[in-house]
Amino acid sequence: MAAAATLDVLIVGAGISGISMGAHLKRMCPDLAFALVERRESIGGTWDLFRYPGVRSDSDMATLAFSFAPWRGEKGIASGEEIRAYLEQVVEEHGIAPHLRCGTRVLTADWRSDEALWHVEVESVAGRETLTARFLHLASGYYDYDEPHDAVLPGLERFAGQVVHPQFWPEALDLAGKRVAVIGSGATAVSLVPALAERGAEVTMLQRTPGWMVSQPSADALGEKLKRWLPEHLALRLNRWIKLRLGWAFFQRARSQPTKVADYLRSHLREALGEQYDSRTFEPPYNPWEQRLCLVPDGDLFAAIRNGSVRVVTGDIASFTSDGVRLTSGALLPAEVVVTATGLKLQIGGGIGVTLDGQPIAWEQRWFYRSCMFSGVPNLSVVFGYLNASWTLRADMVAEYVARMLRHMGEVGAQVAVPELPEGHGMAEDDIILYSSGYLQRAKPLMPKSAGSLPWRLNQNFLEDARDYRQRPLADGVLRFLPTMAKRREVA
Repeated sequence: MAAAATLDVLIVGAGISGISMGAHLKRMCPDLAFALVERRESIGGTWDLFRYPGVRSDSDMATLAFSFAPWRGEKGIASGEEIRAYLEQVVEEHGIAPHLRCGTRVLTADWRSDEALWHVEVESVAGRETLTARFLHLASGYYDYDEPHDAVLPGLERFAGQVVHPQFWPEALDLAGKRVAVIGSGATAVSLVPALAERGAEVTMLQRTPGWMVSQPSADALGEKLKRWLPEHLALRLNRWIKLRLGWAFFQRARSQPTKVADYLRSHLREALGEQYDSRTFEPPYNPWEQRLCLVPDGDLFAAIRNGSVRVVTGDIASFTSDGVRLTSGALLPAEVVVTATGLKLQIGGGIGVTLDGQPIAWEQRWFYRSCMFSGVPNLSVVFGYLNASWTLRADMVAEYVARMLRHMGEVGAQVAVPELPEGHGMAEDDIILYSSGYLQRAKPLMPKSAGSLPWRLNQNFLEDARDYRQRPLADGVLRFLPTMAKRREVA
């Protein structure tokens, strides 16, 4: 990638979102010059960062895979290694590799109105340089890669053993035969705990509050049957369609009839745990889908609890001792290693210093437009995935929308696309974080504003969004296409 050349599109991040954007540009806008920069030395984003034992998808692969590159594996729930291999294959098969530049961190991005260009400062082993691009796509996810959430565990400094966070798992760490306390009850802990037990650790999962869990076979029996009955391309599409609607139907049922869904999950927990079932340990004080459900593939966690290699303790930490965790109940949990699976720290825009003509953007004062752009911010898009479905669903939808927008700009001779929200609009802000998960509640002050209806809403309904993207025109009277920011005449 020549540093002096102005790019049509600069994509930041080579995880699922960035790869989707690159593939859509190759397919829909083959004449545009684009680059994909990634701060890490490898592609994969989250799936390259998280290397802890047992890391796996918590969405079925029929929907976690790209719409343009269906998952052909037999597993419906895949390991982190299998997902990385899939992403690498997509990059090669869709011609994205020549546009990729790893080991390159984006520091700042400034929109220059007089040029209608983004000036983006990047840093690599070769030093710092400035790239220019007409359009900027932030595909860097929504959490901090450098700093996980600090749960401020009291007295942790007294612990004499090793403390590990799953986000920075040591590659050579061997926990066989050691007593390990995993603090947390979310998806990371639920994946990590049975994997550690399988590797010979004596594991205690310490939770302050239980989370709802549901077991699912890792093999995709429906997908394999459909492949036997139908041509492969039809089988893959139908499997994805079914999984999409089943997932949405279950979410809707949990919201409309939470008691019935709770009874259903409770009965399955009782069956899976047998004599080890204890309502105080396995029944949360909130309804299903008020936090994301934790997936237990093949019931591996439940099997580990039944055979005694894992125990689950519910309680609050009073302090740490040199050799364990003291609870407020007075109980001591002996440990040689503590794993702090205490959550993520969210950030907007990948922590990049984004400015408009040198003035910092206060994201919390901007309004979401079509779930991927912001009021008054030109030629910029982001991906903020669904909280109740696969991340890839939004990534693909946004990538296709942006590619259509760029193609339209070329057709009408526009250099700028900006969502314009008139003063005195009178829109009321709506609470889009309808989940009690700690990492989401902590992020509320950072989030851009969202209205009660489209297009000024970060929506959480994939089917409604898909319909809106099909029916709402690009030039909808809100998204303005201009020759430059200096010339306000709208071109189309």
